[in-house]
Amino acid sequence: MRKIKFLILFFAMVITMTSWAQTKVTGTVFDDGNVPLPGATVLEKGTSNGTTTDFDGNFIIQVSNENAILAVSFLGYASKEILLNGQANVSVVLQEDSSQLDEVVVVGYGTQNIKDVTGAVKRVTSEDFNKGVVNNAGQLIQGKAAGVNVTSSSGEPGSGQRIVIRGQGTIRSGSGPLFVLDGFPLGLAGTGSGESPLNFINPDDIESIDVLKDASATAIYGSRGANGVVIITTKSGKAGVSKISLSTSVGVSTLARKLDVFSADEFRKQVAAIPGSELIDGGGSTDWQEELTRAAITQNYNLVLSGGTDKLNYYASLGLQDQEGIVYNSDLKRTSARINVTQKLLDNRLRIDYNLNTTLTDQSRNNNLGYSTNPTFNAYTADGEINNPLNWNNPLLSNKYNGDFSESRRILINIAPSFEILDGLVYKLNYGYENRSSDRDQQTIANSDRNDLGFLRQSFGKYENNLIENYLTYTFDIGKHNLSVLGGHSYQKTFARNSSWSIDEFPSDTGIDPRDNPGLGGDTNITDHRPTGNTFEDELQSYFGRANWSFMDRYLFTATVRADGSSKFGKNNKYGLFSSFAGSWRIIEEDFMKGSIFSDLKLRAGWGQTGNQEIPGKITKASFRVSNSSNVSYPIDQNGAYPVGSEYTRFANPDIQWEVSTQSNVGIDFGLFDGSLTGTVDYFHKVSDNILLEVVPVDPIVPAPTYWTNVPDMTITNKGLEVALDYSKRNPDGLSYGFGGNATFIDNLVEDSPFTIVTTGSASGQGLTDATINGFVSGEAIGAFYMQTFIGIGADGLSQFADTDGDGEITEKDRTIVGSALPDLTYNFYANFKYKGFDFNVNFNGVSGNEIYDHTAMGSFYKTLLSKSNNTTAIAIQYPEESIINSAAVSTRYLKDGSYLRLNNMTFGYSFDTKSMAWASNWLQEFRLSFTGQNLFVITDYDGYDPEVNTDSSVNGTQSSGIDKFAYPKARTFVFGLNVSF
Repeated sequence: MRKIKFLILFFAMVITMTSWAQTKVTGTVFDDGNVPLPGATVLEKGTSNGTTTDFDGNFIIQVSNENAILAVSFLGYASKEILLNGQANVSVVLQEDSSQLDEVVVVGYGTQNIKDVTGAVKRVTSEDFNKGVVNNAGQLIQGKAAGVNVTSSSGEPGSGQRIVIRGQGTIRSGSGPLFVLDGFPLGLAGTGSGESPLNFINPDDIESIDVLKDASATAIYGSRGANGVVIITTKSGKAGVSKISLSTSVGVSTLARKLDVFSADEFRKQVAAIPGSELIDGGGSTDWQEELTRAAITQNYNLVLSGGTDKLNYYASLGLQDQEGIVYNSDLKRTSARINVTQKLLDNRLRIDYNLNTTLTDQSRNNNLGYSTNPTFNAYTADGEINNPLNWNNPLLSNKYNGDFSESRRILINIAPSFEILDGLVYKLNYGYENRSSDRDQQTIANSDRNDLGFLRQSFGKYENNLIENYLTYTFDIGKHNLSVLGGHSYQKTFARNSSWSIDEFPSDTGIDPRDNPGLGGDTNITDHRPTGNTFEDELQSYFGRANWSFMDRYLFTATVRADGSSKFGKNNKYGLFSSFAGSWRIIEEDFMKGSIFSDLKLRAGWGQTGNQEIPGKITKASFRVSNSSNVSYPIDQNGAYPVGSEYTRFANPDIQWEVSTQSNVGIDFGLFDGSLTGTVDYFHKVSDNILLEVVPVDPIVPAPTYWTNVPDMTITNKGLEVALDYSKRNPDGLSYGFGGNATFIDNLVEDSPFTIVTTGSASGQGLTDATINGFVSGEAIGAFYMQTFIGIGADGLSQFADTDGDGEITEKDRTIVGSALPDLTYNFYANFKYKGFDFNVNFNGVSGNEIYDHTAMGSFYKTLLSKSNNTTAIAIQYPEESIINSAAVSTRYLKDGSYLRLNNMTFGYSFDTKSMAWASNWLQEFRLSFTGQNLFVITDYDGYDPEVNTDSSVNGTQSSGIDKFAYPKARTFVFGLNVSF
């Protein structure tokens, strides 16, 4: 009996498969202008059986029967269903659907069609992301959005970035835009110091990035939206399309530009020409920048399983990135895994979104480039050993014995069920949990080559972020009116704990790294090795609401309000209220616009307030520390020790409250030539007041050195103009192309500051104790350079500076504002071309109107060092009359033009027509090869490693700007990529 059942089942399968094979359908998909549509989706209705059209709009699909229904769709066009009714070949024409041409953007607690958006919002999709070796989301959108300035702190793998949206609105470090990942607020982007907070996200998992720029868009995030909001949406599975995708790439990076230090022969000549110099000649010739950098290899592998049905979509990815830095002993290795699942139940009324992301990152750091090293010494001896003559320090020994290693682990879970209670009424719960931990080992191995005793510092960190949100959305129509109302509650709690300790004097020649056995250290005295640490716990409770009203699909109005209560503020000011209003007029919908040259025309205007609560926790409370210093303690008896006592480090201040940014925006969106040319123009005006700052008391006799306060009357104003233009065209012969760009003109101004000057931007080096580079002063921009003006070398061989106050003496009072680190123009332009399977993309970006302070030159390239046989650039011999005892001081001598134009990205690719591959057409969906060049050239007058630099040199939390301080250089990279889908 079982055999009979098996035979029946077997023959049924054979018949079914035979029927399938015999029902083959071919066809072509066109638009309403008879232009083939490549990439259109063709599905057999009611199944997951589907395909896509090739470059000529053609498709082949095998369906279950001759009466099957084909569902054909393409972005921007109305979908169409075709009843085959026995047809073996069909021709499908899709009509343009203007409602679908309106992109859907994420606006915080929801989405909107771009045509209905009243605020300034820019979406960048994965198709437009910057390509190549990318560590984090900020790099993906550099140059892609007007009003968004992305600056890398250095070229180090995993380095941080400064992301500034519509100007810098605060003078504190750590206050960048808010990042939101799939509805989970992660925190702020910071100022670019250290590693990026976005390194844990695999860039290949990101579907789109929405930038909320004006207050009418960001006010829904209240106290964290003052500096803009960046919303990251990760990829998800698509119903009816199940596939396995594998992408891999190999990149080769090299030093893009060298510092122009002297060659060995020129070095000998220049040192010998300096009176009183001491030439130490090693008899060789070495280019140390060449010796200490490498052709670095980056490998990327991503495996994705995705697909789904009408009820369940899934996306699972595994990513591996192994990036070598161009400087030896600097690397970044990241392993990431992500699962996104969406399930629909109860006739689609219940939807559950589940996201899980986990990442393990290992990093080693080194910035030893040896550019000041004597070039007359050989790197190695004749027998291949590191050259180590007496009284000379080979930088290769530093690489051998010094190490800086870190590891971080991160897991993020986000569960968001939503239920449609009534038609149009949806309740959503959003729960998120983030946990990360990290450790760092900085060590020197004890050795006799450099007479190092050995050293170890270990640091540990733990961080938790809990989020729970509940909100209702009700959308309904009344005649020509459409209304959507949102109301909800949010509670977020963060916890952070950090600790560190150190130990000296390890035995040498043990073969054991100090980090592998800290117990071998011999010096543990509490004076030099006191453990340090801190713990913070912050809470934010919020109530928020938004109303969107549309009349006749042409008059639109949005109002938002959010009340935030933060534990960071004192009992007198726990809560702040932030609101916004915006409206838009879709002029294109008016009768008088019919037959006009415009395909789209919309006028927008908005006003709103947002806050900034990004200050250290606990600052409203008093703080103490213990000390046995003679300044604060006194011995009990005449010869006794100083006992440990307590002293104030901060007074309580329960009146501290939010900084507030008030922003107005007027914009126009337009389209011409049937939508081929689109553009946006925005004017914005943002004023930040109630500025939070840690200041020094006026009274010199106080128990605490500083205190936190809201500075009365002081404001920071950013105003500017954003322009973006894009043109695209698709021709019947298969050629499509596009080009465009954006530009932002911006002015920044500090006004009514009660302080004569607030200095920051610490300088380090011989004779530079407490020296600073930046200064904030009324009537000037944030990021201003505040220093003495260098006017040449005097008869005594020493630097001469301008007597700006006219008192006949050169003092600190002669420091003035001499330039700004903030560009007044940022711009980007691009071009792309496609023909059949070929595609080509090129992208440029640049800035102008800013200066850079070359701290590297000040600290490493002056005549005194050259006279002692340290290598320099020609700046050290610029003035032959300069004395070798002249010190390098902070002055305009090292202030340089920071403008540049960069060919940031260029990609050439070819996508094979898998449908024409007889051997693979049934199982291979995509096969693409690509070649990408990054940082191919930069046009600039700056002679440092790279003009895009921002080394964090903040002082007491006051941010610095535009300082190149021994920065890790940028690389030029070439990447070969392969993408395959099954």
